[in-house]
Amino acid sequence: MHELSIATAIVEQAGEIARADGAEGVSSVTVRVGELAGVVPDALHFAFEVARDGTALAAARLVVEQVPAQAWCGECAEEFALGMPPFFWCPRCDRPSQELRSGRELEITSVEPAPAPV
Repeated sequence: MHELSIATAIVEQAGEIARADGAEGVSSVTVRVGELAGVVPDALHFAFEVARDGTALAAARLVVEQVPAQAWCGECAEEFALGMPPFFWCPRCDRPSQELRSGRELEITSVEPAPAPV
């Protein structure tokens, strides 16, 4: 399960971001995961719960924003969904696309610090 190594990297990077911002903990981490990134969101959630244990993210929740795979057809100026398995032929002009617009993302988009203890 490569999601565990991805979750571990998310925990490490989010922890570094929180420390750089002066936060002691993290309440949530939001990541964008593309449809073609090869990451199973449910497995990533499970792996995140394992990876966060004993860290500044111990109580943090993971928010996964799924990004659909989209391609661009230069012939007819049409953006279209690739689907799964991905099909790179334009549904409008029936020509192959050479440009992937989205779907390979795997990135942290926000780290929400935990409220400071009172």
